Amino acid sequence: MTNSADIIVVGSGNAALVAALAAQEAGASVLVIEKGDESLAGGNTRYTAGAMRFAYDSSDDLLPLLASPEDPRVSRADFGSYPVERFSKDLIGFNETDALTREQHILVTESLPTVQWLATLGLRFDPIWGRQSFERDGRRVFWGGLTLETSGEGDGLYQAELDLFLRAGGEVRYECEMAGLLAESQGDGTKVRGVRTTADEELRSNAVVLACGGFEANTTMRVEYLGPEWERARVRGTPLNLGDGLRVAYELGAVPHGHYEHCHATPMDLHMAENGNLDLPPIERKHYRKICYFLGVMLNADGERFVDEGKNFRNYTYAQFGRAILEQPGGFAWQIFDDKITDLLYGEYSFHDAHFVESDTLEGLIGQLEGVDQHRASETMEAYNNAVDDSISFEPSELDGKATRRISPPKSNWAQRIDTPPFRAYPVTGGITFTYGGLRVDDDGAVMRADGSSINGLHACGELVGGVFVNGYPGGSGLTSGAVFGRRAGSGAARLVEFDQP
Repeated sequence: MTNSADIIVVGSGNAALVAALAAQEAGASVLVIEKGDESLAGGNTRYTAGAMRFAYDSSDDLLPLLASPEDPRVSRADFGSYPVERFSKDLIGFNETDALTREQHILVTESLPTVQWLATLGLRFDPIWGRQSFERDGRRVFWGGLTLETSGEGDGLYQAELDLFLRAGGEVRYECEMAGLLAESQGDGTKVRGVRTTADEELRSNAVVLACGGFEANTTMRVEYLGPEWERARVRGTPLNLGDGLRVAYELGAVPHGHYEHCHATPMDLHMAENGNLDLPPIERKHYRKICYFLGVMLNADGERFVDEGKNFRNYTYAQFGRAILEQPGGFAWQIFDDKITDLLYGEYSFHDAHFVESDTLEGLIGQLEGVDQHRASETMEAYNNAVDDSISFEPSELDGKATRRISPPKSNWAQRIDTPPFRAYPVTGGITFTYGGLRVDDDGAVMRADGSSINGLHACGELVGGVFVNGYPGGSGLTSGAVFGRRAGSGAARLVEFDQP
């Protein structure tokens, strides 16, 4: 077991392993340290569906990335295009200004080259047939700019990156928790020289890459930065992201950067166990997510709708609607559907631990909505059904404009009467995925101080990079951001090795 390496990476999720792979590619030796045991390793990556958003001009950019390009479905797929301009517009749509942040510009412009680089290492991707496409006129039409996921979803991504890292000579130390950073004073300032563990070991290196996530699993920090309602938020992913990277970086003068008051939060099964039930395999834990609200309506405890469920494609709203649910009385809601859309619901709705109530009548269903003003709920559903515009056809692969009329909030797309039995309702709450506030990093991924200088030997990536997301999130951007900034941090850290041999 080694106690030194050219570079130490703290964390073992996608961003961490990409940083490690980039550093290895540059010739550096790398030690990854992971707070959890092997079952908890991988950060939030293993909880994801593996979708990666990136700019592309046509299917010619996608086909070389596919694990199975010979799949007969590929030849009749309409992948469309997702140019840099559209990715930029999607991010700006969540900003507080009409311009990209510096970090967003990096994400957009380096998204395709980074995914292509991962493919050269051996990673492969699959079209997201089930969640991001619908059948139309004999073609499989993809929507929303999100087309590919890593083979094996998030757990497959983690296992593939870990295997590449180990085969290249890397080492992972599990149950190795960072207590602080080793730093030395030099003539030109502080130089990070490694990590001190909670077992009081000193692990020496030329540089450290922090890739240990945000503060989403830290209740105290959630309440401080996000607000009191976040005390009851369910943690969707790893229980280990407690803000450790922020803490040790602040101790060396790092400057907070980005939007600490915002986060990625999605509708989740109200009765899910914390962290998506750690007794289940990682690939199953994501099934507690419930994001087909756009096919129905959501009611709060007052029996009222509270969002425009059809405001935009699901992958532009799901990461915001978790917050909207937590802000409702009691921090919960019910998603209501009828049988017309049953075949369109994602597999998470038929998950073996999905919770729902069912009835052959809408009134019978409403009578089972625990914690809801049922009289008001009946009025809301009647008003909604009467407001649906039946003159427009339902088309889930596009913003179909099939809207409600003269009710508030409206439903701007995919509004159908809820009138076909059996009826189902799923109780949901808000589940936090990751936080948006982080650190400022330079072009090499080095952590910066308030005066604009960089902390020598300290780099960061993944959730720790602030400024990437502002007030929302287009689905699939998180893994891509982790890879883009992980590659930068790993390569940047490796450049220090060339000039500073231990």
